[in-house]
Amino acid sequence: MENDAPAQLSLGLLLRLVHQHYAQDVDAALEEAGFADIRPSHSNVFTFARPEGIQVSELTRLAHVRKQTMTQAVEELERLGYVERRPDPSDRRARLVFLTERGNGVRPVAMAAGRLVDRRWSNMAGSEEIEAIRQALQGLLDKLRGGDGDAGEPVDRAGG
Repeated sequence: MENDAPAQLSLGLLLRLVHQHYAQDVDAALEEAGFADIRPSHSNVFTFARPEGIQVSELTRLAHVRKQTMTQAVEELERLGYVERRPDPSDRRARLVFLTERGNGVRPVAMAAGRLVDRRWSNMAGSEEIEAIRQALQGLLDKLRGGDGDAGEPVDRAGG
């Protein structure tokens, strides 16, 4: 019987598998620092949260997830003490999501872990190769976004 597996893995699968390694290292650092209750679905909140607060609808748009998914993540993080919701002073019907002191404690841990992964990967593959991958992915992302003027750039909470 002939092996139907492709000779090369698809780009999407490669990106997902490499991301899993990255995320596992960051998750391990978060767990070690006392943030074991953070789940991968919570990462979009930390990535797009702003000091001045942000509406769930804006988090949803920036993260490209369903509103139900984002609402659930925010509710879980609120129960865990990482975020709080307050009335939006510019829209009485809306509420803004803010990181709490505990929520702000996640950022430095995740960023340090991300930098450590970057260094380790640079040592394995070579810093020039890793930088070329970073630039190629950034260029592709810019083209995919089509210069739509999206002001919602993610804040790199996991390194960089």
